[in-house]
Parts: sequence; structure tokens; C-alpha cells
Amino acid sequence: MAEIVIVPEAACARAVSEADAFTAVEAVFAAMARGEARNFPVIREALGHADALYGFKSGFDRAGLALGVKSGGFWPHNAEIGLTNHQSTIFLFDPDTGQLRALVGGNYLTAVRTAAAAAVSVAHLARPDAQVLGMIGAGHQAAFQLSAVLRQRKFTRVVAWNRDPAKLDRLAAVAEKAGVGFEAAEPQAVCAAADVIVTITSSFAPLLKDGWVRPGTHLACMGTDTAGKQEVAAGIVGAASVFTDEVAQSVTIGEAQHAVKAGQLSAEAIIPLGAVINGAHPGRQSGDEITLFDGTGVGLQDLAVAQVAMRVAAEQGLAQTVSL
Repeated sequence: MAEIVIVPEAACARAVSEADAFTAVEAVFAAMARGEARNFPVIREALGHADALYGFKSGFDRAGLALGVKSGGFWPHNAEIGLTNHQSTIFLFDPDTGQLRALVGGNYLTAVRTAAAAAVSVAHLARPDAQVLGMIGAGHQAAFQLSAVLRQRKFTRVVAWNRDPAKLDRLAAVAEKAGVGFEAAEPQAVCAAADVIVTITSSFAPLLKDGWVRPGTHLACMGTDTAGKQEVAAGIVGAASVFTDEVAQSVTIGEAQHAVKAGQLSAEAIIPLGAVINGAHPGRQSGDEITLFDGTGVGLQDLAVAQVAMRVAAEQGLAQTVSL
């Protein structure tokens, strides 16, 4: 009889902190670069119902002994009924037996692991003296991004843009809590001011244009995870030193897809961020270099934070256990 741990969505935020997520994501990126962890092919399909996208992300991390799958997707009309647009559940399996170990709510964990990936990229690639943080996008995920990234440098100011300016209030609140100044600006002005820029939108056309990004900027492009999506002009990507979570995804569904198609960037030039974490690549090599992290989102990130949620929730009495 198998004991299965059930971690409800409400328990995940109590079990997994920003710092926990950062440590887990950094470790799994490093394991990927060492060849000790592998993402399996992603399945992502339009349902033809409710305008929803649904799919599966899965993989196995031999170093962390995490085996599982995240099932879920994007329901764009959920906000109208008071639900989060992204809905998912993570299934963890025993790598020794294949038995189901845990069912873990995936909504908060998806947000916090995505923010952690951007934060890891800033920690390893942004200039040490970065002071101004730019934000492009102010949806549900953006507040997680801002909070996580603010921890990585001594930022003094946040400059942000969103298509609907009213939603910038949520970012202003995060900045105020962190004791950092906040102002709204148009995208070109964000680029002119910022040392680090996080893009987190669902755009299908570039919001940042060629020539806008200053030398020495680090960009964390976190919104492009589907063929056709684009937040940054291909010329910016082609001129930058590009790092990613998963090269195969970067060139097909990530921000780099357009620069690769245009012949401005080769897949061979894209560097796994884990190689920087492991010390196999130096990362940023000058103060004028533009670095770009193409955060496509990989299943191993979900499994890494779900492992933490399973362990901590069980230890703290936040989980339920059933026998099957």
C-alpha cells in the first residue's frame, strides 16, 4: 500500500519561500548543465474550448531524485470569475519504484519558480552595481518577479510599464514594501533608465525595440513560452550574450526563436545558465555586455519546488496523507 502526500494549493505558499525556490531552481539548473537532469518533450495544445491551452511538462533529476509531471495550462477568462489564469497540479513519483508519492498544487509554485529563475539569472549575470530595475508587464506573475529580483542587487528604484496602467499598483506595493522608489514610464524610457529589465507579458509582438537597451543591461525575458510569442526585438537578442534554462526550448518556443529564424543568433551560441552556476562558463565578461536570460520554463523547475513543498508541508503538518 502506497502512502501519498497531498499538498493543497493553500499550503504551498507557507511551505516554499522565495529563498527556498531560488535554491531549488539554481540547483536544478546546475544539474541540467552537468547532464544529471533531463526535461522530457513538452506537450502543449489548444483545447478548442474556453480559449485554453493545456499540456504537460515532465522530467527526471537524478541529482535531486525528482521524477514527475506538471499537468495544467492557461485559461485566459479565469480572471473574470476570480480565478488565476494559470492552473496546474504537480505529480511526484518514486524514481525507484514508479509509485505515486505526492500531489502538489501547482499555481503558486509555478509563479514562485518562474520568479526564482529570473532571480537566479540576475544573481549570476547582472552587473554588481545595478541600481535601477525595469519591469515590463504587471500581471499576476509580475509581482512575484519583482519581489524575487529585488533581493539580488541593491536596487534603489523600479521603473515599470504595463499596457493597463491601473495594474501597476500591485508592483508599486511590492516596491514600497521593499523600501524602493517606484515610477511608471513608457517602454523606451524603462530601457533608458534600467540596469536590469524583466519582461513578463504574453505579447506576440516586440515591446522593446532595437536600439533601446543600453550597454551593460541584463534582460530576463520570462513571458515567451510558445511559438509566436515575442517580447523583445530579434536584433536585441542577436546582439546580446544569450543564456537560457533549456536551449532546445529557447530556439523553438522561447524569446530566441525569432533571432534564430532571422539568422541573427545560432543555437550553438546560447549558453545554459547552469553552466555559469557550475563555473563552466564565466557569464558576464564586461560591464558593457548586454546579457539576456531566455526563461522558457522547464518541468524540472516545477519538480524541484514541488519536492520542497512535499517535504516541508509534511514536516509542518500542512499536508494530508492517504493510503492507496
